[in-house]
Amino acid sequence: MQASKPRSTPLRRAMPGVHARTNEGVLPMSLTASNPLADLGIESATIHLNPGVDQLYADAVRLGEGVRAATGPLTVRTNKAGRSPKDRFIVEDDLTRDKVWWGGFNTPTPPEVFDRLLAKMTSYAAGRELFVQQVFAGTDPAYRIGVRMVTEMAYHSLFIRNMFVRPSPAELQDFQSDWTVLNIPSFRADPAVDGVRSDTFILVNFTRRMIIAGGTQYAGENKKGIFSVLNFLLPDQGVMPMHCSANVGEAGDVALFFGLSGTGKTTLSADPGRRLIGDDEHGWTGSGVFNFEGGCYAKVIHLNPEAEPIIYRTTRTYGTVLENVVLDEQGVPDLNDGSLTENTRSAYPIEEVDNRQPGSVGGHPKHVVFLTADAFGVLPPISRLSPEQTMYQFISGFTAKIPGTEEGVSEPSPTFSTCFGAPFMPRHPGEYARLLAQKVQASGAQVWLVNTGWSGGMYGQGQRMSIAHTRALLSAALSGGLDGVAFEREPFFNLEIPTAVPGVPAGVLNPQQAWADRDAYAHTARKLARMFRENFRRFEDGVDRAVTESMPNPDA
Repeated sequence: MQASKPRSTPLRRAMPGVHARTNEGVLPMSLTASNPLADLGIESATIHLNPGVDQLYADAVRLGEGVRAATGPLTVRTNKAGRSPKDRFIVEDDLTRDKVWWGGFNTPTPPEVFDRLLAKMTSYAAGRELFVQQVFAGTDPAYRIGVRMVTEMAYHSLFIRNMFVRPSPAELQDFQSDWTVLNIPSFRADPAVDGVRSDTFILVNFTRRMIIAGGTQYAGENKKGIFSVLNFLLPDQGVMPMHCSANVGEAGDVALFFGLSGTGKTTLSADPGRRLIGDDEHGWTGSGVFNFEGGCYAKVIHLNPEAEPIIYRTTRTYGTVLENVVLDEQGVPDLNDGSLTENTRSAYPIEEVDNRQPGSVGGHPKHVVFLTADAFGVLPPISRLSPEQTMYQFISGFTAKIPGTEEGVSEPSPTFSTCFGAPFMPRHPGEYARLLAQKVQASGAQVWLVNTGWSGGMYGQGQRMSIAHTRALLSAALSGGLDGVAFEREPFFNLEIPTAVPGVPAGVLNPQQAWADRDAYAHTARKLARMFRENFRRFEDGVDRAVTESMPNPDA
C-alpha cells in the first residue's frame, strides 16, 4: 500500500458539540476540548476522537488503507514489514544525558532536531483528517500512564484500540494525557535537512513527553514506542519492565517467559491449563505482575490451528487487524503465504482470549523462564540458573539464527539481544539485570533456561527439540516436579541439568550425551562459549564481578 495521500475533503470539523462514536457510546468532543490538538498547534484538522471499531473499519476502507476479509478481520498492507530500529532516536538533554545507555539502539539527537520536525509535522497536519485515541498503558492504575495517540491512519487507530488499555466512559470524562504520540506516515523527513538517517523517523522526547514518527505505516511502532517509555520511567519507581509473556496457574502461581522471536514464547505461554496475563510486555512491582497492554500482537505466518487455536480464531474475527496477510481469491486469509513478509501479524484485544486472567494482573512470579532456540545444539533442553547466571543470561539474551533466514547465513549465527529486548531498553542492561535479580531474590522465584532449538547436533545435523518434550519439561518445572530431582553440572556453560524428568528420555537432557560425536560437541560448545564471552565484554563495566565470573568457560 502506498503512503496515504493528502485528504482535501473532510468528513466533519472538530467543533464544540461534534460527536465521535465509540463502542461504549457517544462522547461529545467538547468534553475534552473544542480542539483536542490545540496544544500541538494543529489547526483546522478533521478530528475523530475515540472512534469505535465500526467507524474505523469504514474509514480504513474509505481511505484505501485496507479491506475487510471474508472472515471478518481488517487486512492491511504496509510500506514497511517491521520496525525501523535504526531510525529511532532519543532526545539527549539534561533528563536523559546520564540515564540513557547511549550506543546500539539508543541513538542521541539534539532537542533542535525534534523541535524542527515537530513544527513541520504540525504544519503538515493542518486541514488533514486525524484519529485520536485516549488510552492507558498499564493495567495497574498505580503505574499506568495516559497516552493520547494521534494518527493519520484509521487502521493505526484500530490497532491502538486493540493493543492498549481502553478507558471506561467514566475514565474518559476526566482523561489526562501523560504522553502524546504523533504518527503521520505520509510525512517524510529530508535527511539532508532534518538531521535524521532517512525519510523514516521515530523520535522520543522524555522532557516533552512526546513521540513523533513519520515515514512508516508499520503499526508496531506505536506500541513499542510507549514500551520504551515505560522501560525508561518505571525503574525509578522500583518496577521491573519486561519484554516477556506471563501466565498464572490455578494455584495463583505466576510464570514469566522471556524470549526472542522464534523461541516459542507465545506458544509455550498459551497453556490451556494456565490463564494468560499477557503475551509481550509486563511490569513487576512490589505486589506482583501487571500487563502493559490491552491486547495481543501475534505472529501468524504458518500458524497451526491445532497448536494455536486461540490465535488462529482471531484471524477469523471481526475487529482484528491483520498486517501483511495475503487473502486468497475468496477473500480468506492465507496464513501460509509469506510473499509480502514472514512477519505477518494479528492484533486483537485480549478479551478474545477466553482463558485469560481477569484484570491482566497477577502475584509475584514463582518461575521465570528464559527461552532460547540454540541452533548450535549445545545448550541443555532445560537447566536451573543461579542468581549470577540469571543476570548473565538475561543481559546476554541469546538465541540463534538458522541458515536461510537471512541472506548470507550459511551456518548457525548467534543473536544477542540484551534483556531479550535490546531495541526497547534505554537504560544500561546492568540496571535491568540487577532489578530483576532483586525481584527474583525477594520473591524466591526459580529461574530456568529452556532451549527450544536443536539437540544431538547443530542445525542440519541434529534435530529440533520436540515440543512435547519441551512442554513436559516446563510442566515439571512449573508444577514443582523438579524440586526433588538430582542435578548434574554441564562443563562449558556451568549449567545445572536435571538427571531425570518424567516423559523425557534421559539421553535428551544432557546435550553431551545426545551427540553421537562427543569431540564435535566439545568443539561446538567451546565455539559458542567464546561467542558468549566476546559479546559480554561491552557490559562488564556495568555489572557486578560475580556476574562476569559466571561466564561460560571455553577451556573446560
